[in-house]
Amino acid sequence: MSLQNKKLFLFDIDGTLALGDTLYDGSRELLSHIASIGGKSYFITNNSTKSGIDYVKKFRDSFHLETTEDLFITSGFMTIRFLKENFADKKIYCLGTRSFVAELQKNGLCVTENIEPDIACALVGFDNELTYRKLEIICEILSTTDIPFYATNPDLCCPVPFGFVPDCGSICGMIENSTGKSPIYLGKPNALVVDLCLKASGFSKEETLVIGDRLYTDIACGINAGVDTCVLFTGEAKKADLETTQYLPAYQFDTVSDLLRAL
Repeated sequence: MSLQNKKLFLFDIDGTLALGDTLYDGSRELLSHIASIGGKSYFITNNSTKSGIDYVKKFRDSFHLETTEDLFITSGFMTIRFLKENFADKKIYCLGTRSFVAELQKNGLCVTENIEPDIACALVGFDNELTYRKLEIICEILSTTDIPFYATNPDLCCPVPFGFVPDCGSICGMIENSTGKSPIYLGKPNALVVDLCLKASGFSKEETLVIGDRLYTDIACGINAGVDTCVLFTGEAKKADLETTQYLPAYQFDTVSDLLRAL
């Protein structure tokens, strides 16, 4: 199905539609165009530092865009969904931001940030409040127990206005190098995020397009879900990367405005 027939658009945020508090040129117009053709936009992000409510506030205050919480499917949301299904009444150790820990607790999960008896699993999220003590704690837990180890997302770096900073995948790399244990990742490229958006919107796979700036998470997620994908060279991915990646997108554009013109 051609781009002009797409109705469901699943956007990454950081490095795709915006960077920091700055919305990319064309993003506002693209979202408006999608609404005008009877389409729907969801925002699927591996950034677990913010909840859906946090993103609604950020879009309103920083971008002057009105959204609703249900339009944001974060890796934190996917993680909460998994933990409620598998560890609802058990103690979970979490290395993450205060906002992420509070969101887990708000959803009825028993979360600790300390070494305690009867911890059933360990969880790592993207933590821009990271301290060395947090790393020491999770390394001790993983080195002295045989509990499952999960993480929100495998992204190695997160785009910021000056370039990039370490993301969840890089934090997990330090932990893996120290303990020999690697996590199971619950966010993109897990195809479940696309399936949830399809179910909520009622659109078909043929009408769906996943848009992002990262090949091994955004584009891989769409491919895993069996929908078309589009990479924008506005963030991490470069054109040269397409020569070596196993995650080839169906479409590619330099900017958000170029995608809008194609639609």
